[in-house]
Order: sequence, then structure tokens, then C-alpha cells
Amino acid sequence: MLFSSILTVVFASLARTTLAQDQFGNIVYDAIHNATAITGTWSSGSKAVRTGQGFANPANMTFNYPKTTGISYSFTDDGFYEISRYRFNSNGSEPTCITGVIAWSHGKYTLNANGSISMSPFEDGFQQVQDPCAAISNFIEPFTTPEYYKGWRIFMDASQGPKLHMFQFDGTPLAPMFQVSVTPNMLPTQLLRNTDEPVIQRRSSAQGTSGSQWKAGVVAGAGLALISSTISML
Repeated sequence: MLFSSILTVVFASLARTTLAQDQFGNIVYDAIHNATAITGTWSSGSKAVRTGQGFANPANMTFNYPKTTGISYSFTDDGFYEISRYRFNSNGSEPTCITGVIAWSHGKYTLNANGSISMSPFEDGFQQVQDPCAAISNFIEPFTTPEYYKGWRIFMDASQGPKLHMFQFDGTPLAPMFQVSVTPNMLPTQLLRNTDEPVIQRRSSAQGTSGSQWKAGVVAGAGLALISSTISML
């Protein structure tokens, strides 16, 4: 919770700074930079990660793991968004200590006049972090960090159609996403869990065999993540 709170403060500060320094300029709605509206559902790589039914259950803070990693964003035309993420983070000093993170959040977004996007999440977002080398190898916690994207562009891919590029607060690009539905596939755009007393679920790898099972799974998944990332950048 402390880490999430610190991130919230840092991102909010960076958002204000970046807003004044944005180099992308105003949004240009034309066939070159924005071939279609941002509304709908978008997914990266193999498109296995999707928003909406089947990815997360906010009521009991659980996930249905996709076959491969990726990200998915959905936007409505009246200012609501939803994000599904599944990724692996490598560890250069300990190659076998790969961290898996799966996350879900939703809330309200604003397309700013300078071409950026501001996202304000509801309080029911959550994420699961699994690290086979940590003292606590598996835990679920609330995830309610505001997000700011410096810019976005939509191009028309010759084979897969509309292709969304989004740039984080520091200009780092997300994996390109393709439009999988012009109608946003999302859970209800309202608070979906009582967040008065958020519970962090923790389980150590010392309890049972879950740690070793995850370790094997995350190494196999890392290969899929690498393949998916390579394909998505083509």
C-alpha cells in the first residue's frame, strides 16, 4: 500500500510536469495520425489479454490467467476506460527470479487538448504479484494509481486494421495494440467492490508447493512473453 501511495504522488507530479512540456502537440484527427476514434477495445501481441468478462473478477479479487502476456485497453465515448495487463519482469542479476504481474483497473479518462490522456481510476482496481525468490512469493493488493499518457496515435495497418500507439508520461511507448472490437468490451463502469476495508492476500512459497509450481510456469511464460513482445514490435 505504501508503494502504491508513493507511485500515486510521483505520477501525479510527473503528469503536471509533462503536461507543460508535452512535445506531441494538439490532437490531429486525420487519416494519418488517427485513422479511427480511440473508442472500442484494443489488445497487443497475440490478443490473448482482453478487457471485459473473463479476465478479472473484482468482487473477489481473482484473475483468469491468459495463455500469453499482453495488455488491453478499452475506451467508451462518454469517458470511461478499463485496462487489463499481464507481464513478466526479468531480473538481470538472478535470471530465474522472474516476477509475474497481472493487473486490472478501470475509471474515467480525459483526452487533453495537448494530445495527452489522463486516467483517474476507481478504487476497486487490483493486481497480483508473484515472485519465486521473494520472502512473500504471491500477494494480491489494491491498484489505484492514476495514469498519464503523453500522447497517442492510431494508424491503419494493412493486414490488421487500426493500430493504437500510446506513450507513457516519459515518452516510452507501450506495445502497439490492435482494435479487436469497435464496441468497448468492459465490466460495468462503476465501483464493483466495497473498498472500505481492502484486504491484501499473501502467501509465502514456504506454504505448500505453489512457489515451485509458479517458478516453472513463469520461466515457460517468459519465453512466450519474449516472443509476444518481438511480434508486437514488428
